[in-house]
Amino acid sequence: MQHTKLINNILGWLVFIVACITYFATLEPTVSWWDCGEFITSAFKLEVGHPPGAPTFMILGRIFTLFAPDVTKAAVMVNSLSAIASAATIMFLYWTIVHLARKLFPGEKLNTGEQIAVWGSGLVGALAFTFTDSFWFSAVEGEVYALSSLFTAMVFWAILKWENVAHEKYANRWLVLIAYLMGLSIGVHLLNLLAIPAIGMVYYFKKYEFSWKGVIYALAASMGILLGIQYGIIPGVPHVAFIFDRIFVNAFGLPFNSGILFMGALVVAGSVWGINYTRKRNKVVLNTALTMVIVILIGYSSFALIVIRASANPPMNQNSPDNAFALVRYLNREQYGDRPLVKGPYYNAPRIATKAPKEQYNKVDGKYEITGTMPGGSVYESKMETIFPRMYSDKANHVQAYKEWGKVKGTPVRVRDRGEVKTLQKPTFAENLRFFFSYQVGHMYMRYFMWNFVGRQNDVQGHGGFQNGNWVSGISFIDEPKTGPRDNMPEWMKNDPSRNVYYFLPLLLGLLGLFFQYNQGKKGKETFAVTMLLFILTGIAIVVYLNQYPYQPRERDYAYAGSFYAFAIWIGLGVLAIHSGLKKVLKGAPGAVLATAISLITVPGVLASQNWDDHDRSGKYMTRDYAKNYLESCAPNAILFTYGDNDTFPLWYVQEVEGVRRDIKIVNISYLGMDWYISQQQFKTYDADPVPFSFTKDKYYMGRMDAVLFQGRIKGSVELSEAMDFLGSDDVRTKIQVTNGDMMDYLPSRDFHITVDKQKVLDSGTVKQKDADLIADRVSFRISDNLISKSEMAVLNMIAANNWERPIYIDHSLIFTGNIHFLDWLQFEGLAYRFVPIRTPKQGVTAGRIDAEILYDNVMNKFVWGNVNDPDIHMDEYNRKQINIMQTQYMFTRLSQALLAEGETEKAIEVADKMFELFPNEKIPLDYSSFQMAAQYYGAGAIEKGNEKVRIMADNCFALLDYYASLPDNFAAAVQNEQNRQISHLRNLVILTRNYKQDELFAELDAKLQELIARFQIKANS
Repeated sequence: MQHTKLINNILGWLVFIVACITYFATLEPTVSWWDCGEFITSAFKLEVGHPPGAPTFMILGRIFTLFAPDVTKAAVMVNSLSAIASAATIMFLYWTIVHLARKLFPGEKLNTGEQIAVWGSGLVGALAFTFTDSFWFSAVEGEVYALSSLFTAMVFWAILKWENVAHEKYANRWLVLIAYLMGLSIGVHLLNLLAIPAIGMVYYFKKYEFSWKGVIYALAASMGILLGIQYGIIPGVPHVAFIFDRIFVNAFGLPFNSGILFMGALVVAGSVWGINYTRKRNKVVLNTALTMVIVILIGYSSFALIVIRASANPPMNQNSPDNAFALVRYLNREQYGDRPLVKGPYYNAPRIATKAPKEQYNKVDGKYEITGTMPGGSVYESKMETIFPRMYSDKANHVQAYKEWGKVKGTPVRVRDRGEVKTLQKPTFAENLRFFFSYQVGHMYMRYFMWNFVGRQNDVQGHGGFQNGNWVSGISFIDEPKTGPRDNMPEWMKNDPSRNVYYFLPLLLGLLGLFFQYNQGKKGKETFAVTMLLFILTGIAIVVYLNQYPYQPRERDYAYAGSFYAFAIWIGLGVLAIHSGLKKVLKGAPGAVLATAISLITVPGVLASQNWDDHDRSGKYMTRDYAKNYLESCAPNAILFTYGDNDTFPLWYVQEVEGVRRDIKIVNISYLGMDWYISQQQFKTYDADPVPFSFTKDKYYMGRMDAVLFQGRIKGSVELSEAMDFLGSDDVRTKIQVTNGDMMDYLPSRDFHITVDKQKVLDSGTVKQKDADLIADRVSFRISDNLISKSEMAVLNMIAANNWERPIYIDHSLIFTGNIHFLDWLQFEGLAYRFVPIRTPKQGVTAGRIDAEILYDNVMNKFVWGNVNDPDIHMDEYNRKQINIMQTQYMFTRLSQALLAEGETEKAIEVADKMFELFPNEKIPLDYSSFQMAAQYYGAGAIEKGNEKVRIMADNCFALLDYYASLPDNFAAAVQNEQNRQISHLRNLVILTRNYKQDELFAELDAKLQELIARFQIKANS
């Protein structure tokens, strides 16, 4: 028996070591994508990240960063936390599978063959999960999901350990440990709470005789515990803390957070009394329950870290939760909105009223004061509502997707909308369910499940089309009806490293294990019920809870890792099924060894061999270096306006952690709609001076100036600084009463200007002396919208208050958002545009003038590119999105064009060479985004280089079009637009070669093009 335990422990640590070697060999060496940038920054710099903060993760991440030899290795250390947590998850999974496998054999002692099969099941299941797509993705980056998986694995393993000793004297300490881990896990992610019902079933089956009534009661109780923690303890504790703090601060005149301290002392005193009371009266169950609640609260107390950090006012302090009210808002994630679950509107439901507004408190003169109100949400026409609402978003692209996935025809319903009677097409409940099953379950869960256990087409985000993001198996007759034939596919698509196929082997082994477990008598059915419950609650239940709308910003497979964990248990038990069949012809140890060996090769072996190349991030520095390039695009002491998480979080990382360009003030306009963020911009951070702003905080509290109207009270243009003075005035004449009776701020004109101090812009370097004649007397612009948001107002205020003192930049994304109203007054200096008093009208996607000297120095001397062209490093979609290849090529092309226009021919060719060196065809196939640069070669006289690039682009076009031509009709329609684009691109290449008199190449390309067009015409006619 002792030898068995020793071997079992050794094998558990063995899978831990194998997983560690795997994850550290493929570990991301720095920041990988936007959220990781913020998590790593928060861990290293003791700052406050986005709600709800993940304080347990931050504490552990901070401990790991203490071992970083220098700041550039901080990211590696935080990523290492994920690697070790993931490897530990694998170890606990091994022990869990072994425990469940052992229960399927009757008797006290196993023979040698059975024991080897049990160990083999643990090895196969654990190693299979090690190499699965979604789990591996999270294991090598600084995100919360790896640590969250570890907590799920630990609590599930702990309840099985309790099961072994349930009738012993101190068995309940395992339950207390589980409760404490649950409390700690709240500070990582709430996914861990979904293991509670499975834990409840283990407890029930151990303590009680089976009955369906008992099962229902056990499920109800465990679900009650889950809901009690999620909707009681988590939001309730900070809400009660705010009530205490408001009384202590407002009524007793004590400092902020004194009420929280008193409440904490009260909880401690009550806990001590409760524990002593239950012990003296020998109330074991009540004592255990009370102890579990106490340790949950102790684990949950990690959120004190958020208040402590926020009180220190660090540079990144999201929501500034330094008091009880702000903490409530922070934990409730109020800035992200909500979605209906039990009852709610369809996407076209009219809004008929507004719910009671939510009072907003702020710290004012040492007290909590109501400083404004926020809308309480909309009330919808009841005829257009439904139970279990799945199609609720009213965004145009979401509505279109609802109609496509749900095949919505609707039924006519007459409703009153704003006093007018209308007939609307209300989706039927059957159509609502069709969207749920086809999109939310099918596309947003089952597709991910199949990625992990059958195969994945590629790593490009899919939205239902046949070309991207589907599951595939590697078996042609199964895959082709879904993803089309591959025979004529271009080689770069056919050999995509992110295409991984497993031939159904993991799925089949898992199904074998599932059925084998179920059919092993009473114990089998009990363990099956527990495993199935864990599988469903961490899978389909999350689908129901998240209620995702279409066109998510990224794939969401990482959220379902717990469900894939449960299926890995069945994969492990599949070894027992194979052993059960083999032992009829090969008994004892040889049969068990053979079953294990076959399973190891066909499942973990296949998964590892297929997934390694595209999960190896060991040489990727693209995201970090691209963030550096953003900052290096800016002049000293600049203000840089960014948009959204993608553009901002990596910049925070390189500035805050690695100390790059700390003279720049980064302002994320997505946050400028919130008072706490506007206030934070008015503090000095590192070497960056405060952003100038003319309003005091009482003017822009939440609920005030959230929207600014326009009234044509003044004809002609208004000086922007005077308009801001008008907007910030307390005079009642600067307000307008709206239909609900509220007084709202407004601007008296839509036309604005900023007077230019020419000497100041020359002295500051905003404009060079050679361009002095181009400086306008004033910068003029018009806002055509009916209103502007608080964030837009804040941008305008900062620009007016700046008065040309500091350089102001916007990032590339803001060109397309509609939030920036001075797009005709920009200068393109790299990955950012500088606000200058020289008018350059925006034309299509082209914005800003170019100072070739500045842009050349940035692109050729300052920018770094992080192994972007290394042939051995796979550039996954996250990297492609983060570095925005088309934008980068656009930057190189515009620089080359400007140099050529100035007669700098050699430099223009040098820039073109650099672009094609960074983005070679072998790594990123040249397409229409490279056309303008190829034309630059011709214009600069580098004819052979131009011919070479044109030929490559043409070959790529022909390869794609040949593939499109081979597609069956049901797929061809989906690529019609891309097909036309490629033909148009080819025509442009033909024209280019003709214009530069490359007669031989022209004739060759033109002939192929005409042949291809004829082929498409024949296909269309047939």
